[in-house]
Order: sequence, then C-alpha cells, then structure tokens
Amino acid sequence: MDRRTFARRVAAAVPALAALASTARESRAQQGAPPAAPPAGRGQMDGSPVGDPLPGQKWRAHDRARPQPRKVVPGQPVPTPAAPSDAVVLFDGKDLSGWTTDKGAPAGWLVRDGYMEVVKKTGSIQTKQGFGSSQLHVEWMAPSPAVGSDQDRGNSGVFLMNTYEVQVLDSYGSKTYADGSAAAIYGQYPPLVNACRKPGEWQTYDIVFHAPRFDDRGGLVSPARLTVFHNGVLVQDNEELTGPTGHKVRPPYKAHPDKMPLGLQDHGHPVRYRNIWVRELK
Repeated sequence: MDRRTFARRVAAAVPALAALASTARESRAQQGAPPAAPPAGRGQMDGSPVGDPLPGQKWRAHDRARPQPRKVVPGQPVPTPAAPSDAVVLFDGKDLSGWTTDKGAPAGWLVRDGYMEVVKKTGSIQTKQGFGSSQLHVEWMAPSPAVGSDQDRGNSGVFLMNTYEVQVLDSYGSKTYADGSAAAIYGQYPPLVNACRKPGEWQTYDIVFHAPRFDDRGGLVSPARLTVFHNGVLVQDNEELTGPTGHKVRPPYKAHPDKMPLGLQDHGHPVRYRNIWVRELK
C-alpha cells in the first residue's frame, strides 16, 4: 500500500473511531465510574470510610489498615479476688439496686448465678453513684458459642464517667479495626497486645483512670489518662485521651462534673459481668 492510499484510509476511519469513543464514554457515564482502590483515609480491608485524624498518630479512627495487636496467651485464671476494704462494691452478684438506665429507670438486665447479663434493647446501664479518678475492677464474659464477627461479636463497653470507653469485645480469633478491639480505648488507642480469652471464659479488666481537670471557665487543665490490664497483661500504659471516645469522631473535651456514673453498654449481645468494684483515687 502506498502512502497516499494509507492516508486516505486513516482519514476515512477517524470519524468511526471518534464515534466509538463517544459511545464508550456515554456507556461509562450511564454505568458509573469503575471502582477505584480505597483512597487515603479509608479502610484497606473493605474500603469503608474511617473517622477523624488522631493527634500525634498517623492513623485515623477505625482505620482497618492499622496493625492488629499481637496475640499473647494470658496466664491461667486465678480465683476471683475479694474487693479491697476501701472499695465501693458496684455489683456483688445479687441485684442491680445500685444501677439505673441512662434515663433513671430501673436497670433491666438479667441477674442470676452471681452475674448480670445484657438484655438486648433494655438499654445501657449506669451506676447511681458518680466517680472521678479511680481504680476499677471488672470481670466480663463474651457469649459462647461465639456468634457473628468483627464488631458484631460479644460487643459491650465500660464507660468511665459515662464518657470514656474501654471496649469490651470478643477478639479471640476474630478481626476488627485495631482501635475497636477488646481493651482498646475506643477509637483512639488499640491495646498493646491482644490478651483475650476464649468466649465463655471469664476475663478481667483492671483499670486506673485519672479524670480530666478543667478550670473555672471550662478550659482543659489536664486530659484524662488510662492504664488497663487485661487478664493481668498491660494493654494500655497511661495513655492520654484526646477527648471523649466516639465512633469515627474525635469530639473535643467539654467541661463536666468531677464525678459521673460508671456505664456499661447494651450493644445487643448477651455479655456477662460480675465482681465490679471501684476505689476512688484522691
């Protein structure tokens, strides 16, 4: 084929190519753009949006790309310790007389055989008495057999001052975002390690909580701090909270009373609790 013939054929083909390209563009517009890789700020496991940036960290809240806590096997369970002589016993296995719903109604959770159990849709509960800086002991058990996965598996929470959550979750052989796993300071700090026992086994949290302090104008003087031992293993080491805990958000501190109730969360799962006591720190 000589050059002149080739040029004529290319010129004749250009309108058809242009029409084909136009048709392809219209089809893509109708179908929507093809899925792209999750952008920065989205979870790498499922592409779901993650939350606010966390100060001093390269992660956002609930980022599924954040490394999972290393698994450790806690030591053998020890007999349930009695509360110290200066402790306030919040639950002795007999009744919920010291607890209410967040609306002040009687707590509707089940009590039997020395434990209380979350009853779905009865609501979270809180102590009638308020506490500030304190040492807290809580024992809990995830349902057995295990049902569900991720956050839909043995989910509850311990709320210091009804505001600052230490996550309760069945994290034994179940994966979720790191800062939402068992013993996480929810949405802020994953546990240093995963010290979870099997579902159906009693677990312990021993928590040292230093409440935030505010000045007369409501300004923050010192932030809240949390140390947590999970089944005797250090998992939170005097961490400084960025503010109240929340889902995909990082709300700022707001001045609140020096003492507020301790809360336990109804997340719809029959998590059990027993032997809860607190020592106030002066």
